[in-house]
Amino acid sequence: MIRYAEPLYRPPSEADSLILQATLGCSYNECSFCAMYRHKRFKVRKLEELRAEIAWARANLPGVRKVFLADGDALMAKASFLGALLDELRAAFGPLARVSCYASPQSLQVRSVEEMRELRERGLTLYYLGVESGHDEVLARLVKGVDAAEMIRVALKAHEAGVKLSTMVLLGAGGRALSREHALESARVVNAIDPRFVSTLVMTPVEGTPLFEAAARGEVDELSPLELAAELREFVAALELSGSIFRSNHASNYLALSGTLPKDKQAMVRALDGVLARPAAAPFRPQWLRGL
Repeated sequence: MIRYAEPLYRPPSEADSLILQATLGCSYNECSFCAMYRHKRFKVRKLEELRAEIAWARANLPGVRKVFLADGDALMAKASFLGALLDELRAAFGPLARVSCYASPQSLQVRSVEEMRELRERGLTLYYLGVESGHDEVLARLVKGVDAAEMIRVALKAHEAGVKLSTMVLLGAGGRALSREHALESARVVNAIDPRFVSTLVMTPVEGTPLFEAAARGEVDELSPLELAAELREFVAALELSGSIFRSNHASNYLALSGTLPKDKQAMVRALDGVLARPAAAPFRPQWLRGL
């Protein structure tokens, strides 16, 4: 049986995946806005435990086609461990549609292109990378541990290895003063990375984080749904991508927007222009439905 060490998190697109906790917690765990793993100490689990869970899943969960390796930063585990785990998954389930994991900038710094390429050949084909912002001042506030140039550099290592990237940007992270600059610089960084998937979340102060404490002191601007829509419009309008799927379907978003870029870019911009022109008719998600 699979026994999860909660809390357990996964991206929205992994709803139908087998979630396997290859690691516990996050190796970095310093981001000012994130409470997901504050009360967990980072640990790589024993391969023997994971073998038993994989065997149970094979016997009890027919039709496994996708696997997500939790927790927050499984890519920080040794490449030899991850390779052995991927071999176990392939032996149990055959060729999988994909195996994915979160990847912090710090783990991308550690993993070589050769290691990532070998892991991709053994099945680990998608990383979820929290870019959050392309603005260096905002990244420093968020305590991401890297600047925009380094974010691009490490992401391009994954590209060189042939790994697909799903990047996340944090709307509202620049507050009102830096809203437009945050949107434009984030688009610049995402354009440089040219990921397969792009998504947005809304920065939300969560109890137990430095951001929450700063918000309690009145030091954080929380943008209104209309202000966030304006920021999202700037971001989408500035995207120049070769072929990416865009989603704003995370529970934190007030507006659900989706499309394929560049094909649907102008349609999405027009939709956002309509929201800004007629906010009373806009399909904003009510606060109680945001699932936070």
